[in-house]
Amino acid sequence: MNDATPETTTTFDDLALAEPVRKALKDVGYETPSPIQAATIPPMLAGRDVVGLAQTGTGKTAAFALPVLSNLDVADKRAPQVLVLAPTRELALQVSEAFGRYAARMKGVQILPVYGGQAYGVQLSALRRGVHVVVGTPGRIMDHLEKGTLDLSALRFLVLDEADEMLKMGFAEDVDTILASTPPTKQVALFSATMPAAIRRIAEKHLDDPVEIRVENQSRTADNITQRWLTVSYPRKVDALTRILEVENFEGMIVFVRTKNETETLAEKLRVRGFSAMAINGDVAQVQRERTVNQLRNGKLDILVATDVAARGLDVERISHVVNYDIPTDPEAYVHRIGRTGRAGRSGDAISFVTPREKGLLRHIEKSTRQKITPMELPSVEDVNTTRLARFDDAITEALSSDRLEFFRETVAHYVTNHDVPEMDVAAALAVVMQGDEPLLLSPEADRPERPARDRDDRPSRSGDGPGSGPGRGRPGSDRPRRGGGGPMSAYRISVGKRHKVQPRQIVGAIANEGGLARGDFGHIDIRADHSIVELPAELPPGAWDKLRGTRISGKLIELKPDSGPAKPHRKG
Repeated sequence: MNDATPETTTTFDDLALAEPVRKALKDVGYETPSPIQAATIPPMLAGRDVVGLAQTGTGKTAAFALPVLSNLDVADKRAPQVLVLAPTRELALQVSEAFGRYAARMKGVQILPVYGGQAYGVQLSALRRGVHVVVGTPGRIMDHLEKGTLDLSALRFLVLDEADEMLKMGFAEDVDTILASTPPTKQVALFSATMPAAIRRIAEKHLDDPVEIRVENQSRTADNITQRWLTVSYPRKVDALTRILEVENFEGMIVFVRTKNETETLAEKLRVRGFSAMAINGDVAQVQRERTVNQLRNGKLDILVATDVAARGLDVERISHVVNYDIPTDPEAYVHRIGRTGRAGRSGDAISFVTPREKGLLRHIEKSTRQKITPMELPSVEDVNTTRLARFDDAITEALSSDRLEFFRETVAHYVTNHDVPEMDVAAALAVVMQGDEPLLLSPEADRPERPARDRDDRPSRSGDGPGSGPGRGRPGSDRPRRGGGGPMSAYRISVGKRHKVQPRQIVGAIANEGGLARGDFGHIDIRADHSIVELPAELPPGAWDKLRGTRISGKLIELKPDSGPAKPHRKG
């Protein structure tokens, strides 16, 4: 096993990468490889199979993309030479974009992302024209293989990116089938944050004497990210977030919530309060998503309200803060979320809202990440007012340097002369006009104590438990209130059950990924002998039926449909 050390004096010029690839790296400003890149690129260039163990954000995409592109036969695009499997469409798109950046100096390289939710026509026409690199999710790759529209007979490189996530989402059988459909002479690279037994079995079965590379981290969260948490009841979350936005000196921010509906609701509430905020979730079209992310990247947007799935793989250096508006139930999700800040060696801040009922989740995250998260106090009225007055002073100072100042000086002098009013009073009146009906300072009454933690309004803090709470919490029913408060839920039937050896996490992973749903959109899951009953929103997102029509779990079509019979969940202890 090769342990990649954090320090390296190697530069990309020292590696035997193809000249066009090195030029592209210079174009994007990359000079020094990260530890995983420095350790992975040489054996991959030499044709060795590789197992890379590294957390997200370590630069593993370049670790496999750069050597693969350096060995690519650009003249041959009769059939794909490279296949990269990724667990989600967001990661597949991110990897495709990275390949595009690194291949910018290579003429004629064709890269195709393949994922559920995108029209087949676009993918089929690209495959007919010929592509060099295919980056896709296992479900959609399986569909193309079954239809005979994807030819892997000439495949030379296969990469499994975030293999542990693919297995968690129930793609183990699909991955195994895809690997078995490829030439035995291919070069394989497998990247994973952990090495469970299932990943080890795949490596032993499909990789030939691989080089194992491990990037050791002192903790599972970056040391350059300041982590804090705040106790706040559900009804006061918006006000708490507003105060933090006013007091914290942030550049760009991602606010994570559990459900798709909440992304839109919260973004609208922030816009009403004068903040530049937009939402992204599984229902947002890819074109709109890219436009929104670009606005965040170039400073036209300050706040992105997102779900876990929608923000997967998001890499924007401008993000200085991450706020867990709804604390995640999974420590892995927490690590992925806060990893959106502190990129490229910059410092970052992560703030988590914790309701009184969620203290256990916080302790679980601290134990899993082996880091103590620092408690913080809600910014007080005095803190907010001090910040507002400072910004008011800054606005006046900036205006004093305006080239329009002389015109308004003459206008004020005219008013003073004709109305016999002191200049100070005129200045105060202009401030009133500028401020409008919104008071400049908060009232001290805004710091009144919260209601008791057992208040009914605190209940939505459990809305993100979803399937992670396990079967038995609640009963599937038609159009009963939704736990997250985002609309009614209904029972749906899928054609996989106990005899297919499925688990709730596999059902959640497959349906969430292909149908654009979030974990908070799932209610009770009742797994029976040959089918399962799943609680989902009564009104599924537009296009979800089409996206889920071809979804598979453990290699079998789920055949999603409304459950016509009464739901009778098992009552095991």
